[in-house]
Amino acid sequence: MRTYLPKIDEIKRDWWLIDAEGKPLGRLASKIALLLEGKRKRIYTPHIDTGDFVVVINAEKVKLTGGKLDKKIYYHHSTYPGGMHTRTARELLNKFPERVIQLAVRRMLPKNKLGRKMFRRLKVYRGPEHPHSAQMPRPFDIDRFN
Repeated sequence: MRTYLPKIDEIKRDWWLIDAEGKPLGRLASKIALLLEGKRKRIYTPHIDTGDFVVVINAEKVKLTGGKLDKKIYYHHSTYPGGMHTRTARELLNKFPERVIQLAVRRMLPKNKLGRKMFRRLKVYRGPEHPHSAQMPRPFDIDRFN
């Protein structure tokens, strides 16, 4: 028996449309990460990028449960002394709602060149409109996904 390895030209990338309205952030991000990695496909191979494109709309309506809106803190450092900047999830969600989903998904992907390549296929938009209608993304219901 021989192990099958997909060729680069055999990989078919689908486009998925996910509506984030009312969905918990962590559950949403973990399912997006699985789509970006291609783990739902039969041809999945850990060292080959077999993932799909994911378009997320309504990022501003994502749900954070518990007290995470005020207790979850996002850190950023400018690399200068005293350059630590902090924001709560509420502040980040009000100012840059796309970044909340992007950060959650990026931290679930592999931390290497392959993970960075996967992350570039994630498109997140604040409202219900997106410019990828020409690619005809299929709706993906994360509630029915195991």
